[in-house]
Amino acid sequence: MTRPEKSWILYDVANSAFVLVVVTAVMPIFFKEIAAYGTPPTVSTAWWGYANSLSSAILVVLSPVMGALADYQGWKKRLFALFLAVGTITTALLFFCAQGAWLYCLAMFVIARTGWAGANVFYDAFITDVTTAERMDKISTAGYAWGYIGSVAPFLLVIGLIFGMKSPGSTAAIPSLAAQWGFLIVALWWLLFSIPMLRNVSQTHFCPPSAKPVVEAFKRLTDTFRRLREHRNAFLFLLAYFFFIDGVDTVITMSVAYGVDIGLKAATLILAILVIQIIAFPCSLLWGYLTKHFRVKPLLQAGIAMYCLITLIAFMMPSLATVSARTAVFWLLSVLVATTMGGIQALSRSFFAKLIPPEKSAEFFGFYNISGKFATITGPFLVGITGQITGHSRYGVLSILILFIAGGIILSRVKEHA
Repeated sequence: MTRPEKSWILYDVANSAFVLVVVTAVMPIFFKEIAAYGTPPTVSTAWWGYANSLSSAILVVLSPVMGALADYQGWKKRLFALFLAVGTITTALLFFCAQGAWLYCLAMFVIARTGWAGANVFYDAFITDVTTAERMDKISTAGYAWGYIGSVAPFLLVIGLIFGMKSPGSTAAIPSLAAQWGFLIVALWWLLFSIPMLRNVSQTHFCPPSAKPVVEAFKRLTDTFRRLREHRNAFLFLLAYFFFIDGVDTVITMSVAYGVDIGLKAATLILAILVIQIIAFPCSLLWGYLTKHFRVKPLLQAGIAMYCLITLIAFMMPSLATVSARTAVFWLLSVLVATTMGGIQALSRSFFAKLIPPEKSAEFFGFYNISGKFATITGPFLVGITGQITGHSRYGVLSILILFIAGGIILSRVKEHA
């Protein structure tokens, strides 16, 4: 691999620690048991879903203009660095979250996740600058693979703090101070492994310079919408991506909170997340290898089918009579998720990159992230509101199945480039 390719992949190592610790494993438990102390479980789960939806809504508003602006020479790196700074600083500020401070906790989380997601708009767009169309599937899946395994190191450090600082006889799943130090570790890890990206990756595809880049960015957006027919295939894929990635992200975002609701132990949930990261490493590389023998579109459809199965099993879990039975099924689901999540995300990114003009990569990846982030508004919100209405989160989980089915149907109409 070239130095830009390696540096680009290393940023996945950097930002995956945030996803693993803050979005998926530790923060949901910390929020439910410490920040939202005394709040009914269904209500705190709903708040967690709403916070994730709000972060995504902010990106929906910012992504189109930021993406169009980033396609001018030099702007992609500047905007990437800005969102990186916002994300790392607010992640570090989670250190000061105390028991009962649910509003401060959610505010810092929303800003941090917005910074993380915003930086990813430009990170994804840089794939057209760091590699060729022929290598995109390989490099994209390598990014996800090394991101999964690389994030294990800070995660183990955080877990070590949690179990090392837990008092004998304590009923709390996570010691507050251990989690707070964990958030600070994530911020430092994220910043450290972003340095190669900042130093070695440059924008090679760009639009001609403009004296009024902001005004021109709006004009380019308008022009793109007027010429949708020329990019029909790309936008049809975005519509399919909106539905199926909504389901994928919702499973990742809400799984721990759902596990707590159905009585699984925090130690089981955290250990399962760790195992998922380890299994996802070779499985993500395997999906990249499979593109040598199969077209990408059928592989994506296979991933969607697997997530339909995962959703149905998750819906049936609360019906199991014992905690041990639910725990065993949760481990099965963890393995199924680990085999699929990296492939479906990585191949979606490279598949889309081949459908768009490279000089407008940031603008189109702005739409790509709108599709993905707008989707993450509806998924967690759907789980939250359905859980509140029915009194059980399992029916919110079942509603996710509709998203996978709709995404699969629309994807079948997308023409894959040779």
